[in-house]
Amino acid sequence: MKRVVIVGASAAGLAVAETLRREGFDGTLTLIGDEPYLPYDRPPLSKQLLTGDWDAERLALRTPADVTGLELDMLLGVPATGLDLADRTVQLGDGTPVPYDGLVIATGVRPRRLPGEGAHVLRTLDDALALRGVLKPGRRLVVVGAGFLGAEVAAVARQRGCDVTLLEPSPVPLAHAVGDEVGRVLTRAHLEHGVSLRCGVSVTEVAEHGVRLADGELVEGDAVLVAVGSLPNTEWLEGSGLSTGDGVMCDEYCEAARNVYAAGDVARWWNPLFDTVMRIEHRTNAAEQGMAAARNLLNPESRKPFAPVPYFWSDQYDMKIQAYGYLRGHDEVAVVEGDVTDGRFLAVYRTGDRLVGALAVGMPPKAIRQWRQAIAVRATWRDAVPDRSAAAV
Repeated sequence: MKRVVIVGASAAGLAVAETLRREGFDGTLTLIGDEPYLPYDRPPLSKQLLTGDWDAERLALRTPADVTGLELDMLLGVPATGLDLADRTVQLGDGTPVPYDGLVIATGVRPRRLPGEGAHVLRTLDDALALRGVLKPGRRLVVVGAGFLGAEVAAVARQRGCDVTLLEPSPVPLAHAVGDEVGRVLTRAHLEHGVSLRCGVSVTEVAEHGVRLADGELVEGDAVLVAVGSLPNTEWLEGSGLSTGDGVMCDEYCEAARNVYAAGDVARWWNPLFDTVMRIEHRTNAAEQGMAAARNLLNPESRKPFAPVPYFWSDQYDMKIQAYGYLRGHDEVAVVEGDVTDGRFLAVYRTGDRLVGALAVGMPPKAIRQWRQAIAVRATWRDAVPDRSAAAV
């Protein structure tokens, strides 16, 4: 293998490049990115950058000197538009074919949008800078979608003095991911900070002065953020032969085809730890999966399954939320420390007879770490939560 191409100048793509060099790959290493920037960190876009506490330069994942040291063939500001598996080439938007011996796809996701013009989304540095420019005291912001991204932006907007309306189609925000009771805790936090939260409403379009609901009501705002989920960036792979239903479909090694791997938000792979296919849109997973894909590509004779315990975090107001595991589709939630009424607690999650997740709100990091290990060793619910008096929620 003399030439490896990485499509996606992201956290995952950078992790691939660094791991390949660290593992001894000395061939040509091409990094393709559709944005004109060196790889940067995305979680601060809805937090420190949006508040104004950080400037854009602080988002860089590595210094220019560090990137130069990787000896990359950098192709930034140009998208990949096609893949030919037979000829082993990636086609670029400017018509250039880029040959490879090994390929890692790390193209991430893009925001879903609603009909209508003028709404903000938040995925890129340019998106965040544009949104920050309208978050001024007294401005009215309508946020469509009370998931973690929408909730974080709502919190920042309130801190910047905006009037915020948060619209959510579900009866309880984030209930599908963390459960009803935890969702209600997050709901109370927004209400206590003056957010106008409306659940059970459906937005049909972005209008001239706000958004239009399904019943015809106009919810007025000076600016609108649409945060209703994302779509994997796989259109450029159409006709390639790869399976791209809700992401690039991979096996447990992150391989999608011979010598073609995927990593980060775009990768949909079989996680043997949880016996299920998953696609994880969290920063930690992007780096870990990038490293795993690089090692498996470079050392096919000693490949290892990528079987992580996913981790994510969110900052909203003065709340620090941390979670390990795979919480979706859980059967039971039990609070094992603290009290949900105080907004400071640790809850664990059961699917079948297994402990599959743990989530902490307002707790020190060490409180949740032991639960990560229990999840990693496939602990049963009975062994992990022996005290059946734990408060089920």
